[in-house]
Amino acid sequence: MSIPKKEDPRTIRSREMFKDAVIALLCEDPIISNLTVREIAAKAGLNRTTFYLHYQDIQDLLTQITDEILNELSEKIFALIHAKDLSEKQQLTQLLDYLYIHRNYLLILFKTNQFEEQLFSLLKQLVEIRRKNTKKDLPADYVDIDIKTASLAGIIIWWLRKGLHFSSDYIANQIYLMYRVQ
Repeated sequence: MSIPKKEDPRTIRSREMFKDAVIALLCEDPIISNLTVREIAAKAGLNRTTFYLHYQDIQDLLTQITDEILNELSEKIFALIHAKDLSEKQQLTQLLDYLYIHRNYLLILFKTNQFEEQLFSLLKQLVEIRRKNTKKDLPADYVDIDIKTASLAGIIIWWLRKGLHFSSDYIANQIYLMYRVQ
């Protein structure tokens, strides 16, 4: 039986520095084609050789960051799917807190690729499974899953873009009030 290797702390630190650098640069100029490895390395305070030890190119860096965020987001949504009534709002608040922490990169992702579709897909799984697991019989004319998911995604995207003056707890409470089965 093999024991998984722990990742070198220097590797973790370097990757974080590159991630922070690319996010900062994309906040300044969201056009990916304007990025250079030299610029990313300089912003990170590292050199190009270090960059190429970790990534094939800029797209590889962006893909790894996106995959990391999607995996973490999937885990948060999986936890939401299995949440019981008392912790449901808390779980939603945790999800929103996670999105808030990563908002700078998420806002860039919304502009540069199909992230909205991926978010929609994850949220749709949440809505479908929670609907399946409800103990109450839903009326035949209950809101369509795609409509409910689109409204949930819309609220979250609006909140990240323009509604950050509202706390994640407040937004979670509003979403809970809108979507609870009566």
